Amino acid sequence: MARYTGPACRLCRRENTKLFLKGDKCTSDKCPLVRRAKAPGQHGAGAGRKRVKEYGLQLREKQKARRYYGILEKQFNNYFEKADKKPGQTGENLLTMIETRLDNVVYRMGMADSRRQARQLVRHGHFQINGKKANIPSILVKKGDVITVKESSRKSALIKMLIENISGRSVPAWIELDAANAVATIAALPSREDIDFPIEEHLIVELYSK
Repeated sequence: MARYTGPACRLCRRENTKLFLKGDKCTSDKCPLVRRAKAPGQHGAGAGRKRVKEYGLQLREKQKARRYYGILEKQFNNYFEKADKKPGQTGENLLTMIETRLDNVVYRMGMADSRRQARQLVRHGHFQINGKKANIPSILVKKGDVITVKESSRKSALIKMLIENISGRSVPAWIELDAANAVATIAALPSREDIDFPIEEHLIVELYSK
């Protein structure tokens, strides 16, 4: 399945949830979900959204999680299979796994305005893990890993601006950030309490269990 390249705000309206796909725009009055909280398309202007059945609720929850993290369908299926084989609760295992993707960590440490931008920066080779090249957004970081900006990339105007603004970002407890040098250390794997986005992971587990 090809990656979605259409209007990002359309996805938020489809899920009726802010997915924070457009950086600062998502927290401003310009957010389309604030200005017109209706589903996209010619039938989206109806009075209220249609009543959704159980399968529909489960499917929407999976789609919401996929779109929030920017993960393709096949990738998400693979993550679920791995999470299901690990000890513990499958839903929490799944969220922990996708939260530790490199593109998400770059976003969480404040070095990107959105996960989409973080994914692009990683692909362009601007980051390293433990001093080694890391240009695959889906790499899963581990406890103790150190994420740094490549030295040659620090000359980029965009990277300089992001580093200057990094100190104003909120960073989750499982990431230790040296804001002055834009260095992030994975202090621990994220727990369920560290994931503040409203995802009902039990619905995703139920969907895959059918």
